[in-house]
Amino acid sequence: MTNNLFQPLHENCFYHIYNRGNNGDNIFYKHENYNYFLRKYDQYLSDYLETYAYSLLPNHFHLLVRVKDKVQPIKTGTKTYLEADKILSEAFRRFFTSYAKSINEQQGRTGSLFQKNFKRKLVDSEVYFTQLIYYIHANAQNHGIIDDFKLYPYSSYGRILLDTQSKLFKKEVLEWFGSKDAYIDYHAQKHKLNDIRDIMIEEL
Repeated sequence: MTNNLFQPLHENCFYHIYNRGNNGDNIFYKHENYNYFLRKYDQYLSDYLETYAYSLLPNHFHLLVRVKDKVQPIKTGTKTYLEADKILSEAFRRFFTSYAKSINEQQGRTGSLFQKNFKRKLVDSEVYFTQLIYYIHANAQNHGIIDDFKLYPYSSYGRILLDTQSKLFKKEVLEWFGSKDAYIDYHAQKHKLNDIRDIMIEEL
């Protein structure tokens, strides 16, 4: 598996995407910020990405996504982006800019809210995919934010279990584990996560 954290994004590939606040500063301050982040993410990126798991922590976030097939070109000024990596980079730029503008106004701050370049890693094996879902969901507990990650309100763990309509690929995740019970059982165990140890040396 490559250690390149800024590799190109390609259509029909799965990626672990993550970023943090500039200088490690918070990107979420209130409950409403988490929901606003998800709404803006949906607005700017749901046309390009399928989302399988996420976790939002006070100063960083994690996403497990699949780039859709044949992503549509995106225009900015007189320029049109045609390659998936350029399209996604521009979509993320717009997303980060829109969200940061709101948080800067809320907090009376100026300057960049996010680190300049978001990190992305190709998910290139079935074991990696499985372990990454657990890693993302357990992240809040690993950072000491909560004693039991299954109770953390700002990750997809609980939402995947809800029988409600959503753009989150809940059905696909549950089918990946085999059933809802198997998904719960897997998350109830502790895992060594050897296949993703490189991301456990947190840059975040």
